[in-house]
Amino acid sequence: MDIILISCGLILCLIGIVGSFLPVLPGPPLGWLGLLCLELTDAIPNNYWFLGITFIIALGIFILDYFIPAIGAKKFGGSRAGAIGTIIGLIIGLLSPIPFGVLIGAFVGALIGEMVFNKTKSKQAFKAAFGAFLGFLTSTFMKLIISLIFLGLFLWDFIQNWDSFF
Repeated sequence: MDIILISCGLILCLIGIVGSFLPVLPGPPLGWLGLLCLELTDAIPNNYWFLGITFIIALGIFILDYFIPAIGAKKFGGSRAGAIGTIIGLIIGLLSPIPFGVLIGAFVGALIGEMVFNKTKSKQAFKAAFGAFLGFLTSTFMKLIISLIFLGLFLWDFIQNWDSFF
């Protein structure tokens, strides 16, 4: 049973890293579920403080992920249309064969969202799109760092208790 939990935990941590880039997957919460799977094995003594602190971090990052792009857009004069355009552009960028399509798609989506729905001037729309794009990059970077830390904690805990597994 421990092998299944370890495998599921590792897969969840890796999917958590991918979820840092994809808006449909909650990256840090999936990474936390990977840590939980590891802690549920018989070989590792349960550490409820560790699970509680990492859960609060994962939940906090998950909640902040919804506010940071909007804050970035508003700081630069953007609107909700720019934030929605960023997400749509991100999804289209993921599906495109263009290198760095995610980044280009997020920026272009925010720009189109601002220009079409708010009928703003191109300079104002460009500034707002840049703000939404910066918010997206900040949010993605934050989720990626936390997901990588969770993977590192998973591997560290697994290696520290290697003898208990086998």
